[in-house]
Amino acid sequence: MTDTKAATAIIEAIGVTKRFGAQEVVRRISFTVPRGQCFGLLGPNGAGKTTTIKMILGQSPLTAGVLTVFGKPLPDHASAVRARTGVVPQEDDLDPDFTIAENLRVYASYFGLEGRDLGTRITELLEFVSLTDRADARVDQLSGGMKRRLTIARALINDPDLIVLDEPTTGLDPQVRHMIWARLRDLKQSGKTLLLTTHYMEEAERLCDDLLIIDHGAIIAQGSPKALIREHVEPEVVELRGADGRIESLLGERADCRIESVGDTVYCYTHDSRPLTERLQGTPELSFLHRPANLEDVFLNITGRDLRE
Repeated sequence: MTDTKAATAIIEAIGVTKRFGAQEVVRRISFTVPRGQCFGLLGPNGAGKTTTIKMILGQSPLTAGVLTVFGKPLPDHASAVRARTGVVPQEDDLDPDFTIAENLRVYASYFGLEGRDLGTRITELLEFVSLTDRADARVDQLSGGMKRRLTIARALINDPDLIVLDEPTTGLDPQVRHMIWARLRDLKQSGKTLLLTTHYMEEAERLCDDLLIIDHGAIIAQGSPKALIREHVEPEVVELRGADGRIESLLGERADCRIESVGDTVYCYTHDSRPLTERLQGTPELSFLHRPANLEDVFLNITGRDLRE
């Protein structure tokens, strides 16, 4: 890594490894998260994402390798790192007996924040997440989307330089999800660094500047969403339903169409979909969708379609 990159790196991992007994759950991973970027950490269930996040937060010691956040080695400087970090956990763990404003005040006390400046900060955060008119509402009176927005506001109470988001929009309706995406883009524009884990590939594709895909504890792909799509899948996809074993006759002599079948759906990955879609226009009994390849296609191509528990 160049001196310039080192100076702007928020997180730097070199050969980071984590073992639990004989099981190696994170395997010699190396990556750099530059300041002011949204960096994605993707992988199937059990891939090692949560363990990696815990090491970054100083909650779990490394078995081997070097891990620094803000230039400070972990886990020795875990307290200093957490003081400059905001965390949006996968599950909302708000206090149901407190109001929105009280939740923020109690959490702020963990950072030693109080007084008039704290009141101003709470007002700004409630405006940022569009909860100003609900400041005195109890948490148990809030919708799921409101609770999620409050959890994000809470993570920002200490004005962190690094914000760790663990599946921030799981279970939310499209309106709330898009609102949160807009707020996360605002945070990045303001110079904050975001570390995002998500199972929504559209979310990663929209928000991330760079990302890792890990599986079985090892890095299997790394790059920007657009670069990964170019590298790992064909640019066009045709999804067919109702082919009933006729896919070979529909494809004709085409040799550049990669086929994957999942249940009643056939996925045709190709560099030129026109001959296929022209054939499909003459088969109205078939249902088909023509679309550009996306990050979900990459994820499934390199991690497989088998279910992970």
